[in-house]
Amino acid sequence: MKLIRYGQPGHEKPGILLHDQPYDVSAFGEDYNEAFFANNGLQRLAEFVQAHEGQLTPLADGERLGPPVARPSKILCIGLNYADHAKETGAMPPPEPVLFMKSTTSYIGPHDDIIIPKNSVKTDWEVELAVVIGKRASYVEEADAADYIAGYTLHNDVSEREFQLERSGTWDKGKGCDTFAPVGPFLATPDEVGDVDNLRLWLSVNGKMMQDGTTANLIFKIPFLISYLSQFMTLLPGDIISTGTPAGVGLGFNPPVYLKPGDVVELGIDGLGTSRQQVKAYGQN
Repeated sequence: MKLIRYGQPGHEKPGILLHDQPYDVSAFGEDYNEAFFANNGLQRLAEFVQAHEGQLTPLADGERLGPPVARPSKILCIGLNYADHAKETGAMPPPEPVLFMKSTTSYIGPHDDIIIPKNSVKTDWEVELAVVIGKRASYVEEADAADYIAGYTLHNDVSEREFQLERSGTWDKGKGCDTFAPVGPFLATPDEVGDVDNLRLWLSVNGKMMQDGTTANLIFKIPFLISYLSQFMTLLPGDIISTGTPAGVGLGFNPPVYLKPGDVVELGIDGLGTSRQQVKAYGQN
């Protein structure tokens, strides 16, 4: 299945893609939140859709898409998880995963605007494959990790490099700014995706290709990441783990290239669709 959420921010309704066409499933009666995933929601939704196929209401053209999971408890991100990206930033590939978190207030829909924060001159892009947790996970064995996956989605890990790297403290200050986590357009269950270790992911700015990589080059694979993170904290249903970005970020250019108002960022991953964000200055309508 491919799950979508649509409507105005904070008031999204559940939907689904059938044969690449969006349909409303509000009659199912649940949003795609922690309780949904924890209570076998994917199977129950599949049964609902099967029972009502042919009766579902198609969405009107132009409906805003929200992020495909209702406000996750955590957005966990892995840094420097592609060797080529580590090299372009002057870092060594890490001996174990680098972890940072994005705030839930950074979380927006796939086609919403990216807002450059006040006093920012180094806002950057990062296309990433994200995995959504399907059930409560604590001290998970790597061999069992697949049992905890609800699905996959597309994420732009927008980053303010001065806040992240030049200010004292953790990376989180440059990662959790408002609008810095466009996610979607949909959540695809694992059967829709195929081999997650061999997906092309790409990103362009104003039509110029900046990133063009493959998940085959992930240093730490998804089962390992789920097991690893679950050793330090309980992963809850609906939590998002973003797995890292390949080379081609603005920081890696010489001289660096950063986003400015008016830029258009487009990105995609095989089987997970595409998203598009326009960049605006803080306070710009």
